[in-house]
Amino acid sequence: MYKKLLIFFVCISAFYLTNACSVLYYIDAETGKIYVANNEDYWYDVKPYLQFNPAKKDELARVWYGWKKFAQGGINEAGLFFDGAVAPTQLIPAGYSDPQYNLGDKILAQCKTTTEAIDFLEINKIAIESGHILFGDKNGDAAVVEWVNGKRIITRIAENYLAMTNFLLSDTTQGNFPCYRFNAIETGVAELKLNNQPDDLKMVGNVIAKAVQLPATDSSGREGGTLYSTFINITDMELIVVYKLDNSKKIQLQLNTFFEKGKKQKIKMKNF
Repeated sequence: MYKKLLIFFVCISAFYLTNACSVLYYIDAETGKIYVANNEDYWYDVKPYLQFNPAKKDELARVWYGWKKFAQGGINEAGLFFDGAVAPTQLIPAGYSDPQYNLGDKILAQCKTTTEAIDFLEINKIAIESGHILFGDKNGDAAVVEWVNGKRIITRIAENYLAMTNFLLSDTTQGNFPCYRFNAIETGVAELKLNNQPDDLKMVGNVIAKAVQLPATDSSGREGGTLYSTFINITDMELIVVYKLDNSKKIQLQLNTFFEKGKKQKIKMKNF
């Protein structure tokens, strides 16, 4: 059914690198199926890819997407998803650090649930100075972790969904609020809930499509916008990636098939 997935984009007037990315975790109330979707908004001159890492004795199989050996988001064989977004810069708690290594890969390698991922951050004394993270798992648990004024604050899923863009959910006074992309997602979710039929990945994908950022060029001539969008059916472990808003460059994968191969593999988005 996903071969016919279409993404309908709305016009957005400008691209603001400091106010970029949108994430949605959604549970269909009728079927219980879980979907996540993300727009990664960034400069177009980077080279994003999918990185599959196999299971080992002490590591879960996983796939993440990003560039320069850094995971911007991803999911593992246990059904744990994560994605991050820029947020207003904050003081982080004393004794904590903002890691410079590939944090996303480590979390996906070692954690199976949202609770385990949150615990991982605390055990390792990790805090993000200029961002927040959304974790969601196949059990229907999701949370956004933020660090505000030196304190960790967790916002839990409510009413079957959780979304974030680039303002702090726990303190909107810190900046980047109101956010038209977040409002567009909220409107899309409300429309989904009015349907009298089960939701699917296409329908959830069309919600996040309302928050894309069309290509634009800054004063130096550098182009940016929605670099890629990801759509994941966590329940059935299916992944779709659309590169630079171009449906002809669509990657569609059955994740369990790749995880079962037990091999490391890199897939460049530009090749599709």
